[in-house]
Amino acid sequence: MSVHNLLKFRYILLVFIVVSCGNEPKKEVKTEQVETTDIVGESDETPEEKTILFFGNSLTAGYGLDTEEAFPALIQNKLDSLGLKYTAINSGLSGETTSGGLNRLEWVLNQNVDVFVLELGANDGLRGVPLTETRDNLQAIIDLVRKKNKETKIILAGMQIPPNMGLAYTSEFKSLFPELAEENDVLLIPFLLEGVAGNPKLNQEDGIHPTAEGQKIVRENVWDILVDVIEDNNPS
Repeated sequence: MSVHNLLKFRYILLVFIVVSCGNEPKKEVKTEQVETTDIVGESDETPEEKTILFFGNSLTAGYGLDTEEAFPALIQNKLDSLGLKYTAINSGLSGETTSGGLNRLEWVLNQNVDVFVLELGANDGLRGVPLTETRDNLQAIIDLVRKKNKETKIILAGMQIPPNMGLAYTSEFKSLFPELAEENDVLLIPFLLEGVAGNPKLNQEDGIHPTAEGQKIVRENVWDILVDVIEDNNPS
């Protein structure tokens, strides 16, 4: 990523040694918080620049990869290449559940957010969290985002899980996301990992987290939905 992109791409990325979407290898990772104000020099951001916040777990954080290889950074590259005045913020946290996300949401919303991409629930499903609890937490997150700013556009990322918890649980889990999207009139990414899940060539050794190439496909899955919001709200 160029220096220009680094200045524009602000990360609020808290990464800990936790289990994310299954068992992760132990590795020493620093907790990091980087703001553009900490970087010497001024970016070319203008008051009209809008913010896209990617709020999720290790899939958003880019577990096992450099931050620049995660799909939020790839989205920023695409925005820059098109000359669109948006800043993408990666607020992915490895191991995050819907409950954990809800607990840290108010802090994350201490900034203006024009587009909120909600990518949580996979860890709930893999841990067998009751689906009513997952649904309630996702609903509470949507409600809190709207309470903070009713103009914020919300995109919900759909997720699917292997049938380890039984076919009934797996099926209901898959249906949870389109149902919430319809009930709340928010945009839906049908399946975040479409074209990636189950393909060994596009996933790391754990079989769960996308490789750098897999993240490029995830970017396109997100962009297919995000572009409609971008076109409706292009500040240029």
